[in-house]
Amino acid sequence: MDFIPAKTLLTKNKTTNWFGYEYNMNIYRGCHHGCIYCDSRSSCYQVEDFDRVRAKENSTNLLFQNLTSKRQKGIIGTGAMSDPYNHDEKKYKLTRLALEQINQAGFGIGITTKSDLITRDIDLLTAIKQHSPVIAGISITAADDSLAKKIERNVSSSSKRFHALKKLTDAGIYSGVLLMPVLPFITDSKENILSIVHQAFEAGVNFIYPWFGMTLRENQQIHYYQWLDHLFPDIKQKYIQTYHNSYSCPIPNEQELSYLFKNECTKLGITYQMKKIITEYQKDYHMEQINLF
Repeated sequence: MDFIPAKTLLTKNKTTNWFGYEYNMNIYRGCHHGCIYCDSRSSCYQVEDFDRVRAKENSTNLLFQNLTSKRQKGIIGTGAMSDPYNHDEKKYKLTRLALEQINQAGFGIGITTKSDLITRDIDLLTAIKQHSPVIAGISITAADDSLAKKIERNVSSSSKRFHALKKLTDAGIYSGVLLMPVLPFITDSKENILSIVHQAFEAGVNFIYPWFGMTLRENQQIHYYQWLDHLFPDIKQKYIQTYHNSYSCPIPNEQELSYLFKNECTKLGITYQMKKIITEYQKDYHMEQINLF
């Protein structure tokens, strides 16, 4: 793995609308997972050779500097641009080292991943939970392992991800499914959505947060359409006819599927609204705010 220079590891978020995160952290750049739909391939993010993972140089010392310089403690989100549990993490343990520092500094953590490697760090997530909010979200787009393998080529199988969720929830970590994207004409069936909800329920999840559609722009669209030609040769034309060059591509049956999803979650007692998710996992904490005054 290559290492690249970096000036900072933590950035302050403009809003806390996304799971209540005050800060964002990306230790890695690029991703091994090979998901055919990944929005991070878009040219606006300026990540060249996206399938090659690079780590930020001296990330451990850099994070220490960032944490000690913050006047306000808060919740750090990681996994938005690059999965913190990529294939190299098993060897280099940079995410684990970061969690150790976050624990020592008294910050909270929110993790988004597609890897069951997150269960390796349950001990640290449990330690952080003693003083600050912790939330873990595992992305699952297809309930069936064979379909997931097609659209997310190098990722832990969906069944392994559900098993990881069970381990997290059994350990008392507030955890759930990020049901996104839902790919038009591929994963937008009632059977797929209901199966994800039911398997998530069996895993004891606290929440499922969905988005019934996907984005398509610039490099991402080119890459996605090339894979559609290879995997689902009859579907690309449906995308062109339905969405043209739109950035946001909601599924055609969005209203019906959303209604079905919400009803099933309500029946099973699974939270799906963002505000309620934030309230639930932060409810037992008083976030310390340190300021100049």
